[in-house]
Amino acid sequence: MKKFLSVICCLVVGGFTGCSSVPETKSNRINIVCTVFPECDWIREIAGNSDNIEITYLLSNGADMHSYQPSMDDIIKISSCDLFVHTGGESDKWTENVINQAKNKDIIVLDMLESLGNSAKVEEIKEGMQSEEPEDSAEYDEHIWLSLDNAVTLCNVITDTICQIDPENSAEYRENLSAYRQKLETLGNEYTESLSGIENKTLIFGDRFPFRYLVDDYGLDYFAVFSGCSAETEASFETITFLADKVDELNIDTIFTIEGSDDSVARAIISGTETQNQKIVKLNSIQSVTSQQIDNGVTYLSIMRSNLDTLKEVLS
Repeated sequence: MKKFLSVICCLVVGGFTGCSSVPETKSNRINIVCTVFPECDWIREIAGNSDNIEITYLLSNGADMHSYQPSMDDIIKISSCDLFVHTGGESDKWTENVINQAKNKDIIVLDMLESLGNSAKVEEIKEGMQSEEPEDSAEYDEHIWLSLDNAVTLCNVITDTICQIDPENSAEYRENLSAYRQKLETLGNEYTESLSGIENKTLIFGDRFPFRYLVDDYGLDYFAVFSGCSAETEASFETITFLADKVDELNIDTIFTIEGSDDSVARAIISGTETQNQKIVKLNSIQSVTSQQIDNGVTYLSIMRSNLDTLKEVLS
């Protein structure tokens, strides 16, 4: 697939730079392309009411970031943008060929995992978790936006970069950042206050677990079927049994899944418990937000607040 994608990139980008007989004109607007929703929403907040910034969100159809491959149209958009913001990590390996062959040789690229530095976490394999084939090297957990602390850090980085591109309007962008950062920090304080006093701080996930950054921020623990970036879909008898026993041991009444799950693995865990009466509750990993949801008012903050409300209800 990667070799095929490389060929497509060459054809599309090469064709664009060498075959057009129409003189190219460049808009004065800053063209920013981003992959996942949190980055898109952060940029929207930083841009505010500015007419100078045009934002393109590539996964607006709700595609899973772990299996996404860009279309020709996506490649063209990236190739000609001013700023490309992507998460980084294993799921974004496809970006390398696109960036290297971009029509705009002055494109600025922000790798969010790279921007986090030492705050980026290596993918964790917990006790009882479904094992996969070992990787040649450490794989980083890509769900960096599920930490409000990370969100503050990355919004700072994004703002600095946009101000570098458009210094004339930097005061406006920094003012927008200041207002948004206050909202992020306020919600972070609410998480701390709400989750610090709970007794049972262990979550059981009958699903992938993309919430490593969140649980680490607030001193929670977890057990899960799959790691956050796992491509596995089938759980072994041993994994199901381990988690069912853990539910009984900790007297847990809720099994968590993420958005889009069919809950089949969670139901299998429940069937293996003593009481078999646990409820299934979803947390939103914010990695598959659609354009329709955005039109309906969904934001990064609204989903993070909804996740907090869910945790408070389940853990209190």
